[in-house]
Amino acid sequence: MYKDKHSLPITGLILAGGRSSRMNGHDKGLLELQGKAMIEHVIARLQPQVEQVLISANRHIDSYQQFGYEVLVDEFDDYRGPLAGMSRGLAQSKSDYLLTVPCDGPLLPLDLAARMLESIKQAQVQAVLVFDGQYKQPTYNLLHKDIFRALNHSLQSNEHKLGKWLMDNGALKLDFSDQKEAFLNVNTPADLELLSKQLSL
Repeated sequence: MYKDKHSLPITGLILAGGRSSRMNGHDKGLLELQGKAMIEHVIARLQPQVEQVLISANRHIDSYQQFGYEVLVDEFDDYRGPLAGMSRGLAQSKSDYLLTVPCDGPLLPLDLAARMLESIKQAQVQAVLVFDGQYKQPTYNLLHKDIFRALNHSLQSNEHKLGKWLMDNGALKLDFSDQKEAFLNVNTPADLELLSKQLSL
């Protein structure tokens, strides 16, 4: 599904393929937040920024397909983390750039794509990730399609730690400390409860 001609030449990939071990195995993207699935909040903020939206998921495929976007399943039978989803995203992207965000980040910045695209072009690198002023946020990253071969090489070598892979491949850390709260991740039931209370204020 595509945006109009005014959107940025970027494909957005929502990572929803994790095992959610800290959420007692519940699929985080499908958990309810203010009457909607959490991934719906992510879609609402990501979709206006990109040409194409894709969802990476390894279970509850039918549920994710109901949101109207193509759902990609990892090529590997064993769990290899976000890099496996990003590999499928790059392969299916119609754009030169792939913007990756997690399904449990419902507050992502509305200028995320624009700032990351400007940064990756100015720095002439193949990857950019978010730095919130205190921590790296590797699941928020922008990749150029030319990094596809390096990504797949790491997967085939069973090296799939996302943050390390990004830094090993020269990723630029982009400062988003002005919107640090936007990168809140809902990892536990307590996180979800706290966020629900905050949004209700």
